[in-house]
Amino acid sequence: MITVSLNEANFEYDIHSLVKAFYGKEDVKVFADKQKIKELEEEKIPLFHMEVSYVMGENLAKVGASGLQEYTAVNGDCGRKFPDRIWFEIWEPGEKGLEKRKEVITEVDFVNRKETKNRMKQCLYRMLQEYTGQELPWGTLTGIRPTKIPMAMLEDGKTKEEIRRYMKETYYASDKKTDLSIEIAQRELELLKQIDYENGYSLYIGIPFCPSICLYCSFSSSPIGMWKDKVDAYLEALEKEIDFTAQICKNKVLNTIYIGGGTPTTLSAEQMDRLLTKVEESFDFSGLLEYTVEAGRPDSITEEKLVVLRKHGISRISINPQTMKQETLDYIGRHHTVKQTVESFQMARKLGFDNINMDLIVGLPEERIEDVRETMEQIKELNPDNLTVHSLAIKRAARLRMFKNEHEDMHIHNSWETIDMTAEYAREMGMEPYYLYRQKNMAGNFENVGYAKPGKAGIYNILIMEEKQSIMALGAGASTKYVFDHGKRIERVENVKDIKNYLERIDEMIERKKRMEEQLWHYQKSR
Repeated sequence: MITVSLNEANFEYDIHSLVKAFYGKEDVKVFADKQKIKELEEEKIPLFHMEVSYVMGENLAKVGASGLQEYTAVNGDCGRKFPDRIWFEIWEPGEKGLEKRKEVITEVDFVNRKETKNRMKQCLYRMLQEYTGQELPWGTLTGIRPTKIPMAMLEDGKTKEEIRRYMKETYYASDKKTDLSIEIAQRELELLKQIDYENGYSLYIGIPFCPSICLYCSFSSSPIGMWKDKVDAYLEALEKEIDFTAQICKNKVLNTIYIGGGTPTTLSAEQMDRLLTKVEESFDFSGLLEYTVEAGRPDSITEEKLVVLRKHGISRISINPQTMKQETLDYIGRHHTVKQTVESFQMARKLGFDNINMDLIVGLPEERIEDVRETMEQIKELNPDNLTVHSLAIKRAARLRMFKNEHEDMHIHNSWETIDMTAEYAREMGMEPYYLYRQKNMAGNFENVGYAKPGKAGIYNILIMEEKQSIMALGAGASTKYVFDHGKRIERVENVKDIKNYLERIDEMIERKKRMEEQLWHYQKSR
């Protein structure tokens, strides 16, 4: 455990994320509450304790602590202006309690929050880099969308060299990661040329059911066995949202559709046909560039369901093994077999699907680089059109975190060597990286990368990451995202996650969107 005590609540997320990036296996506790920190440290001695003090320039003369002594002797010079400062201290457990080991101070200007955050993270990064002897490939970048920075700079006409210099000087990002983000940003911009940002939109439909819940999962999904008798009622509620969405979007251009979850193929073939027929009858497909259904779990895929998807012109599907090691599948609660993955993939190919994505997770419990290499060999033999490589992220809602005492002997291994190896396999399969994102609580501060063969990139995946177009999201747990001015303004409307609540409150969900539509109409009219 690492404890971080703040003298005021500010930049907690940024500090937590950066400390966690250096200490991925430690619980990092950040509070502007000294009593809370004291209680935590009484329960468990921390690896180290950090003090963070935000000191306004006007208060510096009042501070009588080491490291700031040079500012305490004002000597009657009332006209002297003191800069704002952020002051970091690292304290380690010693024989007489916590003992100071390191102290760093940086000057900032609290009026400029963005610049203050950058300087604060730069200072904290340099301190932790020296303290640990580590360097992070992404430097101070802890957000989930690192490619947005080079993309915006490319749109502003900046050269690659200008972007590289900015990424190194501002975020301390490595040349390798900077080049990867520029490569992806260039590819994204090319793919998004065909997208109507202003009058276009995308559609997400969530099916919150799964055959079983994986150990690491925190999505809004429930075991289909518990809800089998309510699936038709769920579709009925969903159809209400479809009708409303089709009405408010009738004068807009629909560019992509993504049906995800959960696992959409937990629906029966008849239920899937009902849903896809409703979508076809409700929306204008004349501007549609991509139609994805996340088939997902091989144990939910049947030939009958795939035939339904083909009949409705689905252009892209996912068949997601996560790993090709059976022992791992059994441990994490995925009830399919490696054989089922292969059979489902081959069945889809036989039926004519020519754009199949496969999702993998590296860093799964007990898997080492040799296991990931074996998985990649088997995936290479199947030869999918897309490959998405995720690094394990254990979120708060995951059973793996909720019941961590039951899994205390579990070992999670991941490394940049493993990440690089998966990238090499993807390129050997004729794929190039086309989107990248990161997640909170990602083990090892790694990344998720989508690879695709030419002409097979998932446009919706780029849109959801780069926030360039509005996405109307339907279903339990879905979050509608209204995007304005090329991402400068974003408004969200979230549906309730609980399925029972969604069924009971569907009219309220629609009313929320109706109110947002009215607000946005007035906003656009006033411009």
